[in-house]
Amino acid sequence: MKLSQYKYDFSPDMLAKYPAENRDESRLLVFDRKTGKIEHKIFKDIIGYFKEGDVMIFNNTKVFPARLYGNKEKTGAEIEIFLLRELNREQRLWDVLVDPARKIRIGNKLYFGDDDALVAEVIDNTTSRGRTLRFLFDGDYDEFKATLYKLGETPLPRWIRPKVEPIDAERYQTIYAKVEGAVAAPTAGLHFSKHLLKRLEIKGIGCAEITLHVGLGNFRSVDVEDLTKHKMDSEQIFISEEAAQIVNTARAKEKRVCAIGTTVMRTIESSVSTDGMLKPFEGWTNKFIFPPYDFSVANAMVTNFHLPYSTQLMMVSAFAGYDQLMNLYEVAKKEGYKFGTYGDAMLIL
Repeated sequence: MKLSQYKYDFSPDMLAKYPAENRDESRLLVFDRKTGKIEHKIFKDIIGYFKEGDVMIFNNTKVFPARLYGNKEKTGAEIEIFLLRELNREQRLWDVLVDPARKIRIGNKLYFGDDDALVAEVIDNTTSRGRTLRFLFDGDYDEFKATLYKLGETPLPRWIRPKVEPIDAERYQTIYAKVEGAVAAPTAGLHFSKHLLKRLEIKGIGCAEITLHVGLGNFRSVDVEDLTKHKMDSEQIFISEEAAQIVNTARAKEKRVCAIGTTVMRTIESSVSTDGMLKPFEGWTNKFIFPPYDFSVANAMVTNFHLPYSTQLMMVSAFAGYDQLMNLYEVAKKEGYKFGTYGDAMLIL
């Protein structure tokens, strides 16, 4: 497959700038791969496609307020910092992206908040845009983290809208988010409400939780025409014994196993035994899935409508079938579905 094959006619008007009023009332396009049948539903109708003993796999990562605004010493130039990853808790070391990067040098100090509540020193250049910062803070770790989060902003992608609003603090987060560490939300999970999860539980549909801490690599553009040459950034994943057992029990009984989103699919496909069973794992993955690809664990998935040329679009095309997916996107456009993070969803069976 080539990068150019993942272009489709796209307009910014197709993007959802705000979430649906109720999480589980966004629209849902349902596609059955065996029959080719397409249905148009409301998201909460998803429960009708699952039976007792089926399993859904959720990514329980939690987004933290990763965007900070500050000023450079002496010049006072405005600087935007995007926290990527905590490197060392004791030394307060973080990998960050800096904008504008060209103005920042090793040794520069950056000041954040009123009365310079937080000060950081640049100690390393990691990439063209990236830096390693050491935060200079006298208090204990809990005080430091509280200050960092107080000054931080919800890292809503800029292409949704330029300004973060109060609604984003709640809605750019799944209701089952538990394990802090993501700089972007696993968007397919944003459609689940507490009420819908309870209904699924009452019906006997199992829930397995894995963790993939979504990093900016998930959104990094593909710059090569030959997809085999694209390298994904590594992201941290956790698959517990309990989650593996829940999934494998359902697989052994030939039940429906549904990955809620591309981050879940990448995680479970990163730790599979030779007989197609999910294995417990703690570590990192840089798995990049595109056609042709044989999926081992899930036989259904929920996903949003993704942007042209995105790695998420490539993965979903491997699951649904390339021609089928591009046709589904044309159907979705004609039917007025909303695309992107806050957009509508698709269930692929």
